[in-house]
Amino acid sequence: MFSSLKVRNYRLFFTGQVISNIGTWMQRIAQDWLVFTLSGNNPIALGIAVALQFAPTLFLSLWAGVLADRVDKRRLLIGIQIAVLAQAVILGALDLSGIAALWHVYLLCFTLGVTASLEVPARQSFVAEMVGRDKVTNAVALNSSIFNMARIVGPAIAGFAITWVGTGWLFMANAVSTGAVIAALVLMNPDKLFRGPAIPREKGQLVEGLRYVRRRSDLMTVMVLVFFVSTFGITYFTSLPIVAANVFHTNADGYGLLSTLVAVGTFTGALMSARRNTRGGPRVRLLLVSAFLLGAFEVITAFMPTYLTFGLALIPLGFATITFLNTANALVQTAVSPEMRGRVMGLYVLVLIGGNPIGGPMTGWMADAFGGRSPFYIGGAISAVAAVVCAVVLIRRGGVSLPVRRFGNGLRVLKRDRV
Repeated sequence: MFSSLKVRNYRLFFTGQVISNIGTWMQRIAQDWLVFTLSGNNPIALGIAVALQFAPTLFLSLWAGVLADRVDKRRLLIGIQIAVLAQAVILGALDLSGIAALWHVYLLCFTLGVTASLEVPARQSFVAEMVGRDKVTNAVALNSSIFNMARIVGPAIAGFAITWVGTGWLFMANAVSTGAVIAALVLMNPDKLFRGPAIPREKGQLVEGLRYVRRRSDLMTVMVLVFFVSTFGITYFTSLPIVAANVFHTNADGYGLLSTLVAVGTFTGALMSARRNTRGGPRVRLLLVSAFLLGAFEVITAFMPTYLTFGLALIPLGFATITFLNTANALVQTAVSPEMRGRVMGLYVLVLIGGNPIGGPMTGWMADAFGGRSPFYIGGAISAVAAVVCAVVLIRRGGVSLPVRRFGNGLRVLKRDRV
């Protein structure tokens, strides 16, 4: 389960991410609550903040993937993390001084989106450089376990800390935690990295990456499914503060607890993924099943009558969510050639995050027009339908076969499942 931690460079990265991700989730909860407070509990304002934070991905992630293939990823990540630290300090100073306005948060959401659109393709493709191809699926799962462990600890701390000290100090705490990532990257041994061949600067490299994916029906199917699920299904994260405040009438601690319950499911799912990946590579069938279950659990959660039952239903929803995301990420990383990894991961990040400028405002509008529960059952239904459609397409193309039971002639099980 922890085989990737035998690699020193990844062990440093892992440690820095444990600290930094807790701070990141503390800031995310604080930022959402600050927007909600400054806007007078307006769901649309929260959707705008989400859209501004993810909009740069639409314009920069593909180019960021090309950049990741050209330059030293470790040095690129150090520069990006310094920028993230500076943004957290600025937002914290504005908040603590009492002069923070909604437009300040909007502006910093946008600048944070710019850094994230550059950072994610580089970080995702850097995983393979740290551990090598054989351990990449395990490392992806461990990264998710870090992220989701932080989603348990970070929101739980943030929910109560906001009540005690306000949101400003949480932004400062995130700035300090970001320093752990910078230190880990600086301490790595560059000679021990599993680097692919250097890609010289040439015209048409972005288009070359898009054509590479277009020729691969397996990658295209993953990209399409990830787009629909992330745009319409996984936006339930944005709906949590709306449900906490407007449906169940709780405060920041109530929102933090809901986020923590989602993280219990995602953390468990991430650990199971790490264990599963010691026994073989990622499976297309698991991707399809987890996407369908994500949608089904989201619809079920939408109709839970009480705060307690709603919160408990978030646990299996979180489990299905992280299983889907881990499987999609590992399928893409293991299916591409090293010299294309940055550009393909740039496209993957685009379809994963690029729909949020649509999904964020859409979620706020649905919650305002149809009630706080509506983003759950509408997004869940779209995700489940997308999984079924992609499964049918793959079966017809011969890319995946599901078990078939034939009565009268015995049981015939079809086991073919390829990427």
